[in-house]
Amino acid sequence: MTTTTPRQQHRADVIVYGAGGQVGRAVITEARRRGLTVTAAVRDPERHADLADLADLAGGGVTLVRCDVTDPAAVAATAPGHPAAVSSVYTPDTPSTEFYRAATSALVDGLGRAGVPRLLSIGIATTLQTAPGVAVHDDPAFPDAYRTFSLGHSAALDLLHDSPATLDWVVVTPPMDLDRTAPGTGRYRIGGPHVLGPRIAQADLALAIVDELTTPTHHRQQIAVAA
Repeated sequence: MTTTTPRQQHRADVIVYGAGGQVGRAVITEARRRGLTVTAAVRDPERHADLADLADLAGGGVTLVRCDVTDPAAVAATAPGHPAAVSSVYTPDTPSTEFYRAATSALVDGLGRAGVPRLLSIGIATTLQTAPGVAVHDDPAFPDAYRTFSLGHSAALDLLHDSPATLDWVVVTPPMDLDRTAPGTGRYRIGGPHVLGPRIAQADLALAIVDELTTPTHHRQQIAVAA
């Protein structure tokens, strides 16, 4: 695996922001299985040196870059040369609403400046609808602590809806039970933005994301995926 600085020109099939997380890693693995080249963007490359092992297992084709996804200039510096981006970002260090607003704003701005036309963002099931216009987190019995986190994702979705029409975005939303240990089945269902099913294997979520990268079928909308 190679490492570059944001100033170095780099081209790959997709850049994955939040590449150090479990979903980001699953997306990288599936993308490399399909022969795509990947730029893995993380805030602190030194903390994710083990991505080199993932790259080796995937036969190379992964380049690691440093990027603070809440900084539009950093996004704009890392994104050029990529036809698409995936965002699977999370931090426990910043309140959810603040973080996801900042990250989504930076992605919209930075990808626009870099000329990247497509963004796939990973959502959470609590923002899916149980009835038209009614999200899971709108249930009065929904725990306040989890609702606060969910509202961060909801704010990000609002920002995407308000983004320039030149950005072709999709929010891919797995069920509550995202099984990180179950083997992939090679199958999944798509619906949305309503609750679709109770679970999916992480490998099948990655399959759905890479399918949407290679054959775009949804545009400027939230979708649900489930087993």
